[in-house]
Amino acid sequence: MLTALRRLAGTWFAKGLFVLLILSFAIWGIEDVVRNFGNDTAVARVDGEPIELPEAQETARRQLAQMQRQLGSGFDITPQMAQAVSRQAVESLVMQRVQLREAERLSIAVPEEAVRDYVFGIPAFQGTDGRFSRALLDNFLRSNGLTEPAFLSLLRADLRRQQLVGAVRAGAAGPDALTRPLLAWQRQERVAQVVRLPLAAAAEPAEPDEAQLRRFHETNPERFSAPEYRRAVIAVLSPDVLASEIDPTEEELQAAFETRRGQYEKAERRSIEQALLPSREQALAIAGVWRAGADLPAIEAAAQADGGQALALGEVDRAGLPVPELAEAAFALPEGGISEPVQSAFGWHVLKVTAIVPGESVTLSQVRDQLRRELQHERAADLAYDRANQVEDALAAGTSLADVARRFGLSVTEARLDANGRDPDGTSVALPLEGGPKDIVQRALFAAEQGQQPRLAEAGQAALFAFDLQEVTPAALRPFETVRDAVHAAYLVDARRRAQEERASALLAAVEGGKPLAEAAREAGLAFQTVGPFGRDPQRAPQTLPPELLQPIFAAGLNGGTMAETIDGFAVAQVQRILPYDPDSDALALGQVRSAVEQAMLGDLEAQFLDALRARTPVSYNEAVVGQVSAR
Repeated sequence: MLTALRRLAGTWFAKGLFVLLILSFAIWGIEDVVRNFGNDTAVARVDGEPIELPEAQETARRQLAQMQRQLGSGFDITPQMAQAVSRQAVESLVMQRVQLREAERLSIAVPEEAVRDYVFGIPAFQGTDGRFSRALLDNFLRSNGLTEPAFLSLLRADLRRQQLVGAVRAGAAGPDALTRPLLAWQRQERVAQVVRLPLAAAAEPAEPDEAQLRRFHETNPERFSAPEYRRAVIAVLSPDVLASEIDPTEEELQAAFETRRGQYEKAERRSIEQALLPSREQALAIAGVWRAGADLPAIEAAAQADGGQALALGEVDRAGLPVPELAEAAFALPEGGISEPVQSAFGWHVLKVTAIVPGESVTLSQVRDQLRRELQHERAADLAYDRANQVEDALAAGTSLADVARRFGLSVTEARLDANGRDPDGTSVALPLEGGPKDIVQRALFAAEQGQQPRLAEAGQAALFAFDLQEVTPAALRPFETVRDAVHAAYLVDARRRAQEERASALLAAVEGGKPLAEAAREAGLAFQTVGPFGRDPQRAPQTLPPELLQPIFAAGLNGGTMAETIDGFAVAQVQRILPYDPDSDALALGQVRSAVEQAMLGDLEAQFLDALRARTPVSYNEAVVGQVSAR
């Protein structure tokens, strides 16, 4: 969205609009604008307390980063998705403020010891030995773009909310009046007789005449129609397209190399062991024992005896120790050196450097080709922005897309394709873009109206595109002569389906009339099979039972009949026995159901409590600022 606004700002249309705005201010004055400037930059206010824009942006950034990790780097998050995530981030901050206000009203506090114990108890921060691992915590902080104080602040607030909500959730119990019948319903089993009528077993239908085939062709146009096709000239403006125009000089390469040397060189890494103690005195004692020659197991035992711990942090670089004091102490030591005690929010640290891996330097010649490509792509992105303004002005002036593409170096393709990106032969049409950007182009192409003026639009991944829709071929029924064989085959399949459906319906009618399914099947010359007992779980259903029949069988009563269309035809079933389940026969299963019911009840109680808090707390939104949360 920002890219589009930046491009728009450079067009003659936008410049004219700005002139009109300036004249409007000159006529009406800017007194009100000046008076209100900077009055409220908060995204929202909760009982008067502001949620400022940077906090909302940072929360949205973390949520977007988490979404990107879950979906993969190849997934393109659209501006609409980013806007939705940003709105969700604002709402989450509002609910946090609402709960914290209530916690303050109730004087709920969290001691530092509780925060420390909570961090040490988080499974994600525990190593293979089951103890807290500083390295895992540091990795988490780096992955989420958090500092240690910010993380601890978030935890402290979360613990306050947990105490608040935990009081509401405590004490809920799943009543026997609900859990016992639910378990009995879940574990009930049934036995049924089943008759299968596959299409392949149907009698060969009579050969259709020409008139029947033509009528079948006309009454089933969705089966025999060609899709809508659109022919268009598609032009793409992207850094990849323009990169070949960029030729960095040797001086530019050298300057870029000096600026980015840290990206190519390997930083010094150190293998570090750490002891963490509650007090400085204990840390000094541990340091003395360590300097006297004790190994890590001995230090671990001594630290645990003092209420602390010791462990190997592994091999890390300076950035791998996000607490500056720890990094400074560790990287000032020689190999084998032991630090003085260093304090952090977690206690007092003593560090030992067991090994040093020197950093590795590189020369320009080693990374020249990679650096050249990077500079080409970066400058091509700037060039694409400049070209975009020129392209939009040229298109607005009525210049054809083909001429614009030739003048400004856009990649051009002429294609005829359907909504799935295939040509009339069923072959995938190659476009200058792939993946998500290609899908964006195709959707835009099929949403356009013929004759509309070409204009630049964003396709994601810094790519822009425009198209000239030249021809629209509506979806149409293919001539009978071109699809006669397909019509003939479909007619026979449909005839077999109708025949088997009629036989299945006749069996069901006989069962509903009081006749056992086995007797009705024998009279019709069909085989039946007794299946079961089986339960409701599709994963455990017998293979002889068509999955389409499972739910209808449990919806029918004793001796009741049912019918379903299956993947290969039809099937009819009659319930022979219903085997009730005694919930008292399995205390473990009853406990599991009770636990599930309680969790659902607790969730409902929490949701109702939070809704009530939200309803009684004054909340206001600054929509103008909310719209800026995703604009980063």
